[in-house]
Amino acid sequence: MGSSVITPEDVLESLMNDGTIDAIRLKIINQLKANEDLKNNTIKMVEQSKVLNTPGAEKQTKRELFDSLRQELETPVLEKASKSVWELILDQNGLGKEISEIVEKVFCQLSGCEPPLFPPSSSEAQPEKEREDTPTSSSKKRSFSEMGKEDVDEVAQVSADEPVHLRK
Repeated sequence: MGSSVITPEDVLESLMNDGTIDAIRLKIINQLKANEDLKNNTIKMVEQSKVLNTPGAEKQTKRELFDSLRQELETPVLEKASKSVWELILDQNGLGKEISEIVEKVFCQLSGCEPPLFPPSSSEAQPEKEREDTPTSSSKKRSFSEMGKEDVDEVAQVSADEPVHLRK
């Protein structure tokens, strides 16, 4: 058999075709809806809105108020929601872990290899209770927001340097 390259696009297409992307999107939406901090922050932003606290606001139509509020708050609200989505996606104990496992499984199915591609690290192999009591190097980990552009570029460059060749 000849070797073929399984691209990220191949994996994404498979996930889109089997409905996995839609299921993940629904989970993200449901978790955002349940995020009390995000709700409370949005409510606070509306309550402190310049549009609503401007004299004469009560004389505007609902449509005028809505359009003005949207213009004022759409970007900051969407930025906070976007940050929350990234936190969900990158959470290695929740949805992020599930996404990683799904992507790995689909990649393995397409390439004909056996999962797991990457064996669990020693900390993942420990029972949950032991991990809670064991000091880890998590203080050295950076969140997505702490990563600089050069870090992301470096990861992208390393990933692009060597394609993955697997037998199909």
